Amino acid sequence: MKTRIFKTAVLLFSAGIFLSFNLPNGWYADGNNKENYEIGIAKGEGMDGKNAATIKCKEEAYDQFGSLVQESSPEKYLGKQIKMTAYVRSENVENWAGLWMRVDGMGKDEMLSFDNMQNRPITGTTEWKKYEIILPVPESASNLAYGALLDGTGQIWFDNFTFEVIDNSDNPPESESSNRSDHSNNTEKVTTEPVNLDFEK
Repeated sequence: MKTRIFKTAVLLFSAGIFLSFNLPNGWYADGNNKENYEIGIAKGEGMDGKNAATIKCKEEAYDQFGSLVQESSPEKYLGKQIKMTAYVRSENVENWAGLWMRVDGMGKDEMLSFDNMQNRPITGTTEWKKYEIILPVPESASNLAYGALLDGTGQIWFDNFTFEVIDNSDNPPESESSNRSDHSNNTEKVTTEPVNLDFEK
């Protein structure tokens, strides 16, 4: 049995299939060429010396991005505005990186609101900094998807996501349209609410 597992792993590696054994609980890797990115837990590399998550491009990348994603139910946020924050640092990001969040409707591929920081990107080499995204969550929302992404080459680390409801009188930023989170909903991976936001599991 062990020999069969080993041979299967060798075949998958030879075929260029990306295997990640260190994805944080509740999260999954995505992107239009995630095989070109190392995505998972960076042990001991968080702000406080604990864990962070990381996305690193393994080789030259043209029009490619990798992302770490979580999806959860929007039930507790319906009819409200939600603010997501997290800390990010970067190294040699030649194109751009950012946090992102998307609010899905009931229909397939229906996007109610979206922001991926493409209009205020993280570039180059930066120290830990707190970033935020604010989006409305309409009553018709069916799913929340969120995470961080790296477009092109370089590496980012991110840690300590938080979610909070803010006053509806606050004006959220305009939603940005982009193909940088255009994965299909993975309903089997949806959690009741955001989990493992510090990447310790």
